[in-house]
Amino acid sequence: MEPFRLDGERLWLLDQTLLPHEERWIEIADGPGMVEAIGHLRVRGAPAIGIAAALGLWLEARRIARAEDGRDGPGAGGLPPRGGAEELRDAARSIRSARPTAANMGWAVDRVLRAAEKAAPPGSDASGPAGNAGAETWVQAILAEALTIWEEDRAASRAMARWGASFFRDETRFLTHCHTGGLATGGGGTALGVLLELHRSGRDVSVWATETRPLLQGARLTAWELQREGIPVTVVADGAAASLLAGTSIQAVVVGADRIAGNGDVANKIGTYPLALAARERGIPFVVVAPTSTCDPECPSGAAIPIEERDPSEVLAFQGIPIAPAGVPARNPAFDVTPAGLVTAIITERGIHRAPHFLLAAVDTDPKYR
Repeated sequence: MEPFRLDGERLWLLDQTLLPHEERWIEIADGPGMVEAIGHLRVRGAPAIGIAAALGLWLEARRIARAEDGRDGPGAGGLPPRGGAEELRDAARSIRSARPTAANMGWAVDRVLRAAEKAAPPGSDASGPAGNAGAETWVQAILAEALTIWEEDRAASRAMARWGASFFRDETRFLTHCHTGGLATGGGGTALGVLLELHRSGRDVSVWATETRPLLQGARLTAWELQREGIPVTVVADGAAASLLAGTSIQAVVVGADRIAGNGDVANKIGTYPLALAARERGIPFVVVAPTSTCDPECPSGAAIPIEERDPSEVLAFQGIPIAPAGVPARNPAFDVTPAGLVTAIITERGIHRAPHFLLAAVDTDPKYR
């Protein structure tokens, strides 16, 4: 499964808020449309929203170029009043703020802006287009970078699946949290991609998936994707997961990540931290699977990771029906931070990292992060 479809110059994404009961593809036409889709979780998962951010900037660059081409008066066919670069940077700031915790978002935005700057003709406005031919070159350079980011993520998913399968040599019974499959990436998945690889290699895999309150990504998306693949899956209430580790034969907890700090602390969907504590208590491996685009070497520790606070109504109501007394407040942090000391291993496309400094070495030697 992939969350995006590109049909010529038309971009579509699968609206994940409607799954599993309805599969509806919606067209995204510009940057604001992508901001809305990311903010309302129509597309979600750290790698996927990184790709979405890159594609959103391409859509916005195309809009800028077309608006410029149709402008009358002095400068028609040249730069917009503020310059294409400034408009694109405005769009980048808007997209980046849609979901602040995921490292992939800022990483992808920065890559696209660098590509735009390199494509700008001599004498143009920083990273903006100059004239019709220059504008087309500029837009195509941005699209090319976005598609490269997408393809790199596909390749990363395949590599993580192979590394993960080599790490789990005997395990067949897993607990996972939230959703980390193909729809959370450019295709393939992170933690779920490892489980799919084990299944496809002939391993008799069984999965317990937390429901993942308040938006139920585990119950709605993980269970749906695993069922489609023919993998036995059992949905469990979030509050039951820790006791489940104590009372069943689950052999490992495997999760994704939205940002990995320089010291190896891991930000992931709210509820991950208590699972790591329970796994440590039971002596069960707690493994994180994420591409290096999720790693943030400049973030010193989990304490510096911005944690997104979502609308309290997601907690206080279910499908629009209030479930708490009127006037009662709620907190709705979307993520928590698991200390590096609770993580058995971090698996990226570059290998299996059993200590944070090994992970940072892998990132620091990658030219994409310089």
